[in-house]
Amino acid sequence: MSCRFSERDTEQYYDAEDSIYRTIWDRNGSVHWGLFDESTGEDFLKASANLNRFMAGKARIDQSSNILDLGCGNGNTSIWLSREFGSQVIGIDLSNVHIDNANAERGRLESSLASRLTFRKCSAMDLPFSDNSFSHVWSQSTIYHVPDKLRVLKEVNRVIEKGGLFIFDDLFKPKQHISHLSKRFLYDRLLFDTNFNFLSYQETLKEIGFEVQEALDISGHLKLSYQCLSKIAESQNDGSNDTFELLSKAYFESANAVDKGDIGWAMYVCKA
Repeated sequence: MSCRFSERDTEQYYDAEDSIYRTIWDRNGSVHWGLFDESTGEDFLKASANLNRFMAGKARIDQSSNILDLGCGNGNTSIWLSREFGSQVIGIDLSNVHIDNANAERGRLESSLASRLTFRKCSAMDLPFSDNSFSHVWSQSTIYHVPDKLRVLKEVNRVIEKGGLFIFDDLFKPKQHISHLSKRFLYDRLLFDTNFNFLSYQETLKEIGFEVQEALDISGHLKLSYQCLSKIAESQNDGSNDTFELLSKAYFESANAVDKGDIGWAMYVCKA
């Protein structure tokens, strides 16, 4: 499908909003939703870290892994992967601000860790890497932004080695007709639209050449993430401007969108 949002729209959005995300989501710059369980309670940051651990386990990341982090943001997860497992990681992102922040943080790391990390600005639709370059491609809260999702999935299949693992999460659209509130506070706010539902996404992955080893509908955790974020945004509202009040409302309606069946969130583990 042809998306009405462009990569330039996404780039400008994240270049402008980094400070807001640090205030609400994570002061260290991590920007992805969380996976909640008994160990996390309702703590959003613990849930975000839990998602990393869960995905790394599913992907069987280890010291031999050569990972492309697609949409690396400020580099937090790339750094965590390399520190935790000793992996080589290349992180890419559209945002100049994100890549500058990631490289600045890399410069503060011990040399042994920094040497395993590279950050560069580029498009996920035109990856500047040779065929079969990576044992793993990892992506969190990114692919829904890409205007041509089929193209990026084909690019991932090109740069990942045969037998490599592609692990990622993405939003899907359970139904074509969604409410006005969900469109306003979720789809338009995230510069996002898609024709993929939970099952058609899997069929597309298979058509491209991936073996879908696991497909997990984790929409309930998207709801919990937005409920937490709505409360955090409200707690930041001191009345001096309406930014946090508006974001609290947007996050509240995003949680409601899950209940209404207007949005879904899934995790996929795919073998090339």
